[in-house]
Amino acid sequence: MNTLGQAGPGDLSFFGNERYIKELRSTKAEVILVPRGFQEVLPGRGLVAVDNPSAAFALIMKRFTPPPREFRPGVHPTAAVDASVKFDPTNVCIGPYVVIESGVTIGPGTEIGAFSFIGQDSQIGGDCRLFPRVSVMDRSVVGDRVRLHSGVVLGGDGFGYEFVNGQHAKIDQVGIVQIDQDVEIGANTTIDRARFGRTWIGEGTKIDNQVMIAHNCVIGRHCIIIAQAGIAGSTQVGDYAIIAAQAGVAGHLEIGSKVVVAAQAGVTKSLREPGQYMGFPATPVREMREVLVTQRRLPNLLQRVKAIEQQLATLHHEPPTTH
Repeated sequence: MNTLGQAGPGDLSFFGNERYIKELRSTKAEVILVPRGFQEVLPGRGLVAVDNPSAAFALIMKRFTPPPREFRPGVHPTAAVDASVKFDPTNVCIGPYVVIESGVTIGPGTEIGAFSFIGQDSQIGGDCRLFPRVSVMDRSVVGDRVRLHSGVVLGGDGFGYEFVNGQHAKIDQVGIVQIDQDVEIGANTTIDRARFGRTWIGEGTKIDNQVMIAHNCVIGRHCIIIAQAGIAGSTQVGDYAIIAAQAGVAGHLEIGSKVVVAAQAGVTKSLREPGQYMGFPATPVREMREVLVTQRRLPNLLQRVKAIEQQLATLHHEPPTTH
């Protein structure tokens, strides 16, 4: 089983995106999963039509790849778990050098990886997976079936200061972070605690690596936020929104449901209408494409203007015609 480009004889692969049509035509894979209705014939290749080639490929992989790691309940002897922590040690796995402070609750089926930290009065739901070196700061709330990859920090202080008497005076951040069920958060992503109230990530949202979400943001249900995106404080994002890689969203804005913010876009004002936005400042895709086409024409237009100016200057300096 392999990608179209790397597959060899005897391999299974899949074709689910038209961008890879060249790889499909040149692949050495022996069997390829393709979408229903695919018409092209590839001599010597077996094509299997399915509703969703990528999803079908993932199901097949589960049958042939190594099984997932075994869940082994218990508390490692090096872990420091406060006596007040509420959990079932026969149905929770706490790894080496984990620190869990007072007042924490942990649901059944949850695994907490080595060197992780859970602060006072936090709540961790059931069937969660905290990979090694995750930090969940005081009073954070994590729902069921949440996955937090290595380096995630939930509930670090929001970036809040007031300039007083010539100095940046820190504003206390006394709110919480709430992560609803079925959320997955990638490695080294940070989600700051609220100044007051909560920073809130809705059910089913998936967040990639190295994303920054600032204090008091509210992210809706089933959103996708891709690597190195940054969302400034108190911005609200609706359900099913997508914020692509390296996009930046200013603070105190509203991103509507089913809005798609393209990679490296800069959002400086609220985008409430569903649709795709790109560029800086983020603009509806069709409008921004017209702007980009016009920009590419500018060098040629500039040369034409210079030529016209030269012709006018020549005419202006010609001696009068005598008859």
